[in-house]
Amino acid sequence: MLHRSAVRRVMALLVLLLFLTAQLVAVPAQAFFFGGVTIKDEKEMGHKFDVMVRSNMGIVEDPEVSLYVNQIVDRLVKTLPPQPFNFKAAVILHNALNAFAVPGGYVYVFTGLIMNLEKEEDLAGVLAHELAHVTQHHVASRLERAQFVTLGSLLLAIAGVAVGGSSGGAIAVGALGAGQSAMLNYSRIDETEADQIGLQYLVAAGYPPQGMVDGFKVLRQKSWMSGTNVPTYLSTHPAIGDRINGLQARIQGMGKSVQGRKQDNKRFTRVKTLLWARYGDEQAAQQRFSGKDGLSCMGRGIVLARINRVTEANKAFDEALAASPNDPLVLREAGAFHYRKGDMSRADGLLRQAMRLDPRDYMASFFYARMLDETGRQAQASQYYKEVLRYVPEDAEVHEAYARSLGKTGDSAGAYIHMAYSALYSNNKKQAERYFNQAKALSGKANPRDFQKLEAAYKERKEIWDKN
Repeated sequence: MLHRSAVRRVMALLVLLLFLTAQLVAVPAQAFFFGGVTIKDEKEMGHKFDVMVRSNMGIVEDPEVSLYVNQIVDRLVKTLPPQPFNFKAAVILHNALNAFAVPGGYVYVFTGLIMNLEKEEDLAGVLAHELAHVTQHHVASRLERAQFVTLGSLLLAIAGVAVGGSSGGAIAVGALGAGQSAMLNYSRIDETEADQIGLQYLVAAGYPPQGMVDGFKVLRQKSWMSGTNVPTYLSTHPAIGDRINGLQARIQGMGKSVQGRKQDNKRFTRVKTLLWARYGDEQAAQQRFSGKDGLSCMGRGIVLARINRVTEANKAFDEALAASPNDPLVLREAGAFHYRKGDMSRADGLLRQAMRLDPRDYMASFFYARMLDETGRQAQASQYYKEVLRYVPEDAEVHEAYARSLGKTGDSAGAYIHMAYSALYSNNKKQAERYFNQAKALSGKANPRDFQKLEAAYKERKEIWDKN
């Protein structure tokens, strides 16, 4: 089941989409399929949906997680027929066992899904299924049941499908009315086709085909054991066992070399370790990290630091470094830990070594920038903050840290620009308005392009807030 706070966020998202529905002109359903909605419209719709998701749900920006999921999606997308969109994945911080893709090329994966699966091919199987829903235009086919459609109603339908179960579906049905409720769930035919086409994508991408079956089995088992919220394709139709059997039969007809494929799951294990350590239940996480290898010790250190057992956490990180002295993730997490407890000298060496081993890890760069900032080296810190923001331009925490650093140097205009960004991406309407007005008053002292970019981002988010 969704937590109450998550349900509130979902309700806010769906109500907001209802407002969008009212703002857009309705057209006959036929028009959608004969030029009524163009590729440009779909891209705009996907972008607005992405903004709304990011405004209402937490996004995991850690490159160890986000780059990994995007690489799986990229591997699958290379097998698709030519598509008019560039697919891009985001990881949503939520315990639901879910993933979904929407028109416009946006793919969303919930942390709960990654944390509860066993292998990379299981995750890839679920994602291949979701990509098949997009390539086979299943959302569009739902719209044929409605007399009139709008881009807003399409967004609302997507939200209902994405959230799944009673939480999303019931709210969206109530908002749209029973006449359009058929849009909110894929049919059994849709699900079966997504299974079949998704399996083709999975195999073409070089994954073990059993991943789709095993992924579905894990999700079904978790649902039975705990009542955890699962995707609609497992909760809507009681005949999921028949579909699993059908997939298994197709796999048995494949060549032995395909059936016997092996997938290296080292990166999956790293990402799963990190997510459990950072976001999992503390007691359950500690039980997971009883080993003596570097990753287990690191995970134990992160959990112990979360519950403020600093001395024990320090020991766990020392053990992690001794076991895996050249693992950039271990080095980064140990460096971040020592930064937080105020040991800047230790943090400096660990973070620099992590960045040297993995230059793509902008989280290591972020903590290194903060360490430089804390030790009075704002000019050097600025270079790292700018580099980090190239990769995560909508990370509120990075903008806030950079703003405070700029304030120390007397750059008030730049500081207010980044404080405004931080408030925007924290979804804090009042603070965003206040900081935006302060940045506007000082815009003559800032780079005109910097303020123009802030103004465009502010107007886009304000349009959403005003309709909520």
